[in-house]
Amino acid sequence: MASQNMSGEVPLQSWSNSPITGISLDAAGLVALADLEIIEERTALTGTSTYLDMFVLCPGMHRQQHATGLNCSEFPAVAALTSGYVFRVENPATVLFLHKMGKTGHLVNAEVSQVSGINSPWTEFQSAWWAPNSSSASSASYLATIALTMLAIMCMMLIGDWWALTILSILMLSRICNIVIVRRRSQIGWKGALEPGVKGDLLILLSQDRWIRMKGNVDDLKAVVSGQWMRDMTFTESSVAATATMLVYIDAALASNAQQIGKIALLVLLLLSAGFLGFSNDQVEEYQMFGRSIKAVGQAKAYKRRRDLADELIGETGREDWAIRLGMINAGSDSKNVQGVQVMM
Repeated sequence: MASQNMSGEVPLQSWSNSPITGISLDAAGLVALADLEIIEERTALTGTSTYLDMFVLCPGMHRQQHATGLNCSEFPAVAALTSGYVFRVENPATVLFLHKMGKTGHLVNAEVSQVSGINSPWTEFQSAWWAPNSSSASSASYLATIALTMLAIMCMMLIGDWWALTILSILMLSRICNIVIVRRRSQIGWKGALEPGVKGDLLILLSQDRWIRMKGNVDDLKAVVSGQWMRDMTFTESSVAATATMLVYIDAALASNAQQIGKIALLVLLLLSAGFLGFSNDQVEEYQMFGRSIKAVGQAKAYKRRRDLADELIGETGREDWAIRLGMINAGSDSKNVQGVQVMM
């Protein structure tokens, strides 16, 4: 039984060593090993990882380098409505955001633009610590996860639970390792030949009949749909990432050494941080990648069938080659005049 002082209150230091009757929290650290995709999604939606992320401790943090697999191996077909060329979206992070933006049976319009002041020293410093694409609700929720970690650290220092503080420090070290690797891997690389000043207009066919029309400068469009997002890891980076993963597992094994209140603080931190970061991801309204941003414009437009969408865009663009190559219409069958344009049915 924890000792009481003269006023009848149980000192925090004593209560921290008193187990809760019938409940064991020795395995609280195992929660960190849950394969949640929250941190992976955050990495994809921001296009990189910031140094403030070291204070964001959520289950699944050891899987950050797997963010390139969030597109579920989908590389949707794309047609350039201005030239008729058909290719694929090669950037898995862009595919994830388009999934978030899309709606079955609807055409969503999106605009790609260059972020202002991208090459200024202040912008580069700011982007290293903060993701500028967050809405107010997203930013508030993200800051709440950081505040939770700070609160947990102060709580553990207050009760003198150095094992719990060591456990948090190990988790933060693991996060720092992954952050550095992500930032090294997500440097812009090959994006095709430059076409300055040329406007582009893309139609993207996602799975589950979700359609995205993306407009912007061709160079900006190439930056977000072509080439690599994160390059393959080098041997050194792969070794560091493996070490970071092992740190999380070691951390789970050491959690039983923490005091009772330290285990509770760790468990509450992991669970609440997962909730806040998940909400933050859901509220992201603008996607950024390599100094470009993608955001939805206007309202999504519903179509009864995909052919109606094809006919409308053929009439607007004055060409049907892209629709034939995408398989939206058949070539060589009966023809129908769509808004003054001869279209094959």
